[in-house]
Amino acid sequence: MSARCDSARYLRDVAKADDTLCRLVTHHSCAVNEALNRNLFDAFTAEFDEERPERVNALTYCDMTTGPDDTHLDVSERLAEIHSRYGPEHLVSPSITASTPCILAAVKAVESAMISSHRVGSP
Repeated sequence: MSARCDSARYLRDVAKADDTLCRLVTHHSCAVNEALNRNLFDAFTAEFDEERPERVNALTYCDMTTGPDDTHLDVSERLAEIHSRYGPEHLVSPSITASTPCILAAVKAVESAMISSHRVGSP
């Protein structure tokens, strides 16, 4: 969580990045649960407003269907990879567990949108 805020702060303060990008970096993949587990919720929400849900869902989809080596993964494989990498004792594991329903909903929403978009564009 602090890495996300640090990254967003760097983008904002050093790279002079757009506020949208900073909010996306901070809020993707249901990061609010990690902020709660780290007792950083107030700081997290005070410094970086939420971004539009469809944008957050899109970035969450990208994050949760791509492995650390840039390979495509199913969301369940990605969640298992995160748990395996951090282990049960690391704060990320319960945070990801708490975030799983939100992550699954985001991935489903993006996949549904892609299917609908494909239907609209079909001959």
